[in-house]
Amino acid sequence: MEESDSLNNVLISNPLPDDNANQTLNNKENSNDCEPEPEESEDELERKHFQRIVNAFRSYKLHSLKRLYNSTKYISSLSPHQQDLLKGYRTHLDQVRVAIEHNYEIIKVIIKDVAHLFQNADHSEDIKVISSEVNMIDMEKVQSIFKQLYREWSVEGKDERDASFKPILDEIALRYPEDKVDKPNIQILVPGAGLGRLPYEIARRGYSCQGNEFSLFMLFASNFVLNKCQGVDIFKIYPWVHQYYNNLKSYDQVQMVRFPDVNPCDIPEKVDFSMAAGSYIEIYNNLGTN
Repeated sequence: MEESDSLNNVLISNPLPDDNANQTLNNKENSNDCEPEPEESEDELERKHFQRIVNAFRSYKLHSLKRLYNSTKYISSLSPHQQDLLKGYRTHLDQVRVAIEHNYEIIKVIIKDVAHLFQNADHSEDIKVISSEVNMIDMEKVQSIFKQLYREWSVEGKDERDASFKPILDEIALRYPEDKVDKPNIQILVPGAGLGRLPYEIARRGYSCQGNEFSLFMLFASNFVLNKCQGVDIFKIYPWVHQYYNNLKSYDQVQMVRFPDVNPCDIPEKVDFSMAAGSYIEIYNNLGTN
């Protein structure tokens, strides 16, 4: 078996841009003294959307360290006596910096091969477009990826997963018991699949499953986990490093977790497991129910 055969080979089709992608350069109403600007094609909108998301990931370190720099700068503006009282906090901020820099190493691996993420689109040229302009919403979505990895693919996130996934998995087992159905012939769709853990758990139990996800933020990360991670607890992240408040103790902010807690390649051979990217309505509107 070749190396690629050991992967899930999660197939991903080209998504439609989300609501934030439909940004126009000029929102002014057309007037008699100016020509209306030509509308951009759907392909062009998708390319710009792809570029925007990739650049948001690339800007993670710069943006996150800027927030840290502002805290350090404020401490430096205090009196020597006050600074001396905050020596422990300075040490903590150094730990935050190290955690951010490590998270960025994970970011670089996640976006390394995204140009060829989709079967029906090549974004090799798009990823060459580099911009430092990133809006706060996009950056918050990038930062939230680490918490999502914790929830879906770490030992520490098991309680949260069980609260939402276990009732679904139990219901599937009840409706399609192993002694009454040929499980690989049961096809299950998971809309809003996030980083793919629920579809993975369904497929691991022997059912054919397809996850559907609209967000490129999620698709980049799920592709990395499902298709690139071959092993257990091989990467570490700091999910709460951007949470500067609502911590019981400073250590909570720089707590490390490892992922994935299971081998994403552990799927039965006869099971069809895939991810479909794009709008649920657009993809499945014309399909019959199974």
